[in-house]
Amino acid sequence: MEGSEHVGSEIRYSHLLQILCMIFFYSVWILDSLILKTSTFLAEFIPLPIRLACSISIIAMGSILISKAHRKLFEEKSSDLITDGIFAHVRHPMYLGIILVYLGWLISTLSLLTLIPWIAVIALYSKMADYEEKQLEQKLGSRYAEYKKRVPKWIPKLKPS
Repeated sequence: MEGSEHVGSEIRYSHLLQILCMIFFYSVWILDSLILKTSTFLAEFIPLPIRLACSISIIAMGSILISKAHRKLFEEKSSDLITDGIFAHVRHPMYLGIILVYLGWLISTLSLLTLIPWIAVIALYSKMADYEEKQLEQKLGSRYAEYKKRVPKWIPKLKPS
């Protein structure tokens, strides 16, 4: 989040890095899954309908997380620490949602080569989350430290504390 109206800030060039990661992921996924098929041999053991059901479910979960986080962050225009809604369950729901969407695509074809860019996606969003958390710790001090103790970074709690 850029600008003085928001509590946190983003890592430098985050949008460019996200676009480059997306290009890397989908380039490898398309090349391996649809053209070369060099590492999709596991797909032979799991029927397409099962892979698609899992894939669509994971993409849907990721999309719901992204939507809920986006709504909370940008439509409610809060300038304070957000600790309710989806943010009561996980500290980085939008990033987690994006990671899940990529995972859904990976599962659809079980391309092992696509694990490489997926790990790069996880590393990027983890680095972005760490940066934003440091910014929030500096700005909000103990309020953010207490929030971090209550709410997990990546694996959502089903019941908020």
